[in-house]
Amino acid sequence: MAIIRKKTGHFLEDFEIGQVLRHKVGKTVNEGLFNAFTEFAMTTNPLHKNRRYAQTYGFRDTILPPGLVMAVVFSQSVEDVSENARANLEYVDMRFGAPVCVGDTIESTSVVLGVTPSSRDRSLGVVHVQTTGRNQHDQVVLTYERKVQVWKLDLDAEVQKASTAAPPVVCELVLPSYDPATPYRALRHLSNDDTYFEDFSVGDTIEHSRGRTMTSEHIALTAMLDNTSQVHCNQYMIDQNPERYVGGQLIIFGGIPFNLCLGLSCPDVADNSLGDVAYKTGRHSAPLFAGDTVFASTEITGAREFSGRPDLGILDTILRGHKFVTKDGTAQAVEIFYLERALAIKRRSHYA
Repeated sequence: MAIIRKKTGHFLEDFEIGQVLRHKVGKTVNEGLFNAFTEFAMTTNPLHKNRRYAQTYGFRDTILPPGLVMAVVFSQSVEDVSENARANLEYVDMRFGAPVCVGDTIESTSVVLGVTPSSRDRSLGVVHVQTTGRNQHDQVVLTYERKVQVWKLDLDAEVQKASTAAPPVVCELVLPSYDPATPYRALRHLSNDDTYFEDFSVGDTIEHSRGRTMTSEHIALTAMLDNTSQVHCNQYMIDQNPERYVGGQLIIFGGIPFNLCLGLSCPDVADNSLGDVAYKTGRHSAPLFAGDTVFASTEITGAREFSGRPDLGILDTILRGHKFVTKDGTAQAVEIFYLERALAIKRRSHYA
């Protein structure tokens, strides 16, 4: 009778350039997951809360907020890409496609674009992948690239630096068309009156008033997404070698501060958004731990036309999340999250 110790996930030496990883299981989005994340993240856009409002705007049902779509697709890739990661480093060219409603099923694949062994630590390296999520109709709901720091299993394994270009993925935000006969204005009281496209000025920075203290609830939220990375849920593993892990404690899954910063900004920036168009780049600047309180701000960096949609404009922003840490008796703000974000915002002239 044998004792078999299973190895889960891939280590640095397992990745090959051009390798296609078809992630297991998939995820049908149910009401429980939808409600848990829209409530937790303090999202206020009625498209994510109010079926009557969403259907008036031409959506089949209430739609998932963009951060939840990202978290579902990301989590499906964890076992194959970052189960054995030390840290997630960067998001690149994240683009949204078909809207996702409760009852939709998302399945994802990743393509390995790059592998770079560390020049300073032979136990680590960086893996670069492109991940794409599709719904049950084979429509792309999200595609993005990410870079992640991954451990080696065999320190003597030879890993060569290599890279390839990302394959093209057609992905553009799908929105219902504007219908001048629809009584949008009858529902204008359900969203904030000062978050239409005309209300924003380039150069302004909005300090969002709400904060959220993270507790051990992050473990349950991570499990709801089927994210199996042990650095988010296995304190015993960390205790065996705390120097190996950031902070020597559980790190909150990056999709949670991602969702939370989007939610904290929602009443001031995205309450009258019909969707997030793209995130040019994003990163987790510092880890988040249970007990930390998250705050956010949004810098308005640009305002432009939405081609073919005179009822909408595109707002370019930088979303930053931060927490406070005490050093020498003084509380200091530490950036934990950075995201270059473009949103499709309703124009007051058409909707209010």
